[in-house]
This record gives sequence, structure tokens and C-alpha cells, in this order.
Amino acid sequence: MPRGSYTLFDPHDHTPLAHEHFQCAPGPSGWRYVSQLTAPTGDHLGSVDLTLDTLGRPLRLELHTASWQVRGAALDGVTWVRTDPTGHHATEGNVRAHAFTGTSPAFLIATARLLRLTPSTAATRVRLVDFTHPVLAPRTVDQSWALLKREAHATDNGPLTVDEYQVTALDTGEQHPVHLTGDVVLAAPGIDLDDLDSPPSPPPE
Repeated sequence: MPRGSYTLFDPHDHTPLAHEHFQCAPGPSGWRYVSQLTAPTGDHLGSVDLTLDTLGRPLRLELHTASWQVRGAALDGVTWVRTDPTGHHATEGNVRAHAFTGTSPAFLIATARLLRLTPSTAATRVRLVDFTHPVLAPRTVDQSWALLKREAHATDNGPLTVDEYQVTALDTGEQHPVHLTGDVVLAAPGIDLDDLDSPPSPPPE
């Protein structure tokens, strides 16, 4: 069960935005990721709870910030409810999309598990619902994912396989690399892995 923390920062000026303390693990249903977010000052910012099925589809998503929360799942595409903490301003949404995304590293791992690319696979298009931080406003985005290479690196605990993806935003053409090992993000725009208490879980077969 990997456990550790990420630093989230503005990819343009590198201003620290949050620390995300996480743990994740494969389970009977597929894979689960939970985390708590704190500001650089130490104040609590919110939480992420994401469960995937064995095919990488979102069985359950819960996002919380100070002022908003979202609950969602894969249902007729993806379906969600966004509300304030009192529940008085709830709105429902549904989009013919494959999954969710957002600022948490969990969503990069989830998309990779959904697509299950190999280095010989052509770039694959995926439609996602992005919940923008901190108000969790939903917007639909189209991306292209390609697995550029897969390399094994020797470690004290045996070989560690690192996948390098190229992710393209299809509305702007902007491209960026994402480096994953199992269910841990090593590096991505706006994300640094600070510490890891145990080895990552292997990717699904």
C-alpha cells in the first residue's frame, strides 16, 4: 500500500499550492486512492477519495474543498452531483465521457489504468470531466495519451518500471510529459513526489 505525499504547484511560476498526503492500493473492486490536502501554511484544504473498478472506470468519486463537494461515478458516461456543504445548492451533471480528472495525481494514475497503453499502442483519445480547483466547477476536456517508453530501473527492492506518457490537450495542442511507476506519479506538470513510504503497487495486467 503506497503511502506518501506530493507537492502541488503552479506549473507556470512554481508557486506552491498544496501538499497532498495520500495512500492507495489495489482492492477487491479494483483500486482506491484517498488523500488529504493542506495549504503551505498547514491549513486543511480538502480531500480526494477515488475508487476504480478492475477496468479503470470510476466506481465512486468524492472531492471536498472548503466550500464545495462533488460525488460522482461512471453511469451513462459519467454522472455527478456538486453541492455546497449545506446541500442547499446541489446541481447534477452527466456527460458522455470516459472518466474524471482534476488537480490530484490520482486522476493521472486513473486515466493510465483506464487506457492500459503499451509503447506499441497508437495515441489514444479520451474525454474527461475536469473539476477545477478550488470551486470544483466541471468542464469537459479532450486529451490524447501516448505511452512513449517503458524503462526498468534497478533499485534496492528490485527493478522499478517507469512509464513516460505524452499527454496532449486537444483544444490547445499543448503537450506535457507524465512519468508514472505503478500507482505513483513520479513527475508531471504541477506535481512533485516528496516522499514515498513503500513501493508502488504494480499496474493491472
